[in-house]
Amino acid sequence: MHANHFTDYASAVLDALSRDPGRPALTDADGRRLSAGQFRDDTYRMTAELAARGIGKGSTVCLLTGNTPEALAARYAANLTGARMVYLYDGMAPETLARIVESVETTALVVDSTRYADAAHLLPLIDVPHVLTLGTAGFGEDLLALSARHEARRPEPDIGPEDDYCIRYTGGTTGVPKGIRWVHGPFRSVLDRPMPGMGEPPRYLACTPLGHVAGLFSDWSLYHGGSVVIHRSFDAGNVLATVGRERITHFWVVPPQLYQLIDHPDRTAADLSSLRRITYGGASASATRLREALAAFGPVLYGGYGQSEAGMIAQCSPEEHAVTGHGGRITAGKPASDVEVVIRDEHGTPLPAGQEGEITVRSEGVMRGYWKQPELTAQVLKDGWVHTGDVGYLDNKGYLFVVDRIKDMIIVVGGHVYPAELEELLLTYPGVAACAVFGVRDADDNEYVHAALVPAPGDRPDPDGVREFVGEHRGRMYVPSAVHVVGDIPLTPMGKPDRKRLRERYGA
Repeated sequence: MHANHFTDYASAVLDALSRDPGRPALTDADGRRLSAGQFRDDTYRMTAELAARGIGKGSTVCLLTGNTPEALAARYAANLTGARMVYLYDGMAPETLARIVESVETTALVVDSTRYADAAHLLPLIDVPHVLTLGTAGFGEDLLALSARHEARRPEPDIGPEDDYCIRYTGGTTGVPKGIRWVHGPFRSVLDRPMPGMGEPPRYLACTPLGHVAGLFSDWSLYHGGSVVIHRSFDAGNVLATVGRERITHFWVVPPQLYQLIDHPDRTAADLSSLRRITYGGASASATRLREALAAFGPVLYGGYGQSEAGMIAQCSPEEHAVTGHGGRITAGKPASDVEVVIRDEHGTPLPAGQEGEITVRSEGVMRGYWKQPELTAQVLKDGWVHTGDVGYLDNKGYLFVVDRIKDMIIVVGGHVYPAELEELLLTYPGVAACAVFGVRDADDNEYVHAALVPAPGDRPDPDGVREFVGEHRGRMYVPSAVHVVGDIPLTPMGKPDRKRLRERYGA
């Protein structure tokens, strides 16, 4: 594909909006509705203002934004100039964000109203040519006001399939975040992928951050003639009410949020008749709770397994939730048709079906490397294969099972414990609504298993009973040295259990 024949990602979405400019496109958290044509024109004007400032190919636009239509427009506009974009995630420390801003050589920082307070902490630590706000703030220049003076004209960006689309920073659960280089080509092809159950037309509820997977599903829905309803943040009761009121067909959640929806008192009375698909992913999910979700919501559950470094790897359909492996674990599905998966031992040798090893992935959609980190890139990306750091196996029918992260593995006397396996068991113990397992080291560097449990309403699991139960079902090696009954499990900005914070809180 030559650059001049290639239609970039943002152009493809906005061209789709042009086909029916009168259709509803976006509803924000305050109920404000934008038509496809209105949103497209706002985005084109914003693109013109950014381009007038010299922002284009080779520039980086950092987005300090939350869940607003303006933030979505700013992302498209940044890409339409040919610039790469970087999301500055909520929940990261100002010092970490400042390091990212500096590392990616930021030309413009764009801030929306949901993140003005974060900007106050970040701005003294950085020096960028353009600070732009989506609305009036006490700092920077108002990009919306400045954009209004431009004509809404479709730009003709000079973008090729191998040009940078974005640098995506990982959650940084293991220290300094890593910048993952994504290019336009694979992203553009994602838009044409079939997504069963999205709805005809799709009506997507973005109730998780637009900087993550919700942004992709929003793009897909707009491209396929659908519309998007945006919530500022996840609230189980609000999601259940909105599905009925707005006739939502699809939303995406991380497993802890799915469990909150199952347990919510409003669930049984909620009108969920429009719902065709709930996608979950981003962390390992419990087979026990997934079966409860299927019983609660019907055959609308789709599991998505992917990684920032490797793109989308596999998807599990509602029917495939009946496919189980060792210990009753539910499959992640079969690898997508354009994705190769090989399980390898620590020497890189491929392993036969049924044997656990590291999941390695090769496809068009894998990252092009880590930003400015060639040594790290060489460790993870070998001969086109991404070494995911996840442990798993393929069964003899080609179904993939994900066991855990290699680095979450707890090395104890007698072997190693994968937190996900133990969490799966703990969720079958009466009165446990949520849990996280983490390793704690002593002064001699010996590692011990700890478990944090959130009790179901009105319950209080007995720590000794829990330890006995684990010993019976999994053996002595798995028995936690300590069981902590807690109010909630802290999550990383990516929605995964924050084992580092749990270690700091309960590791003494």
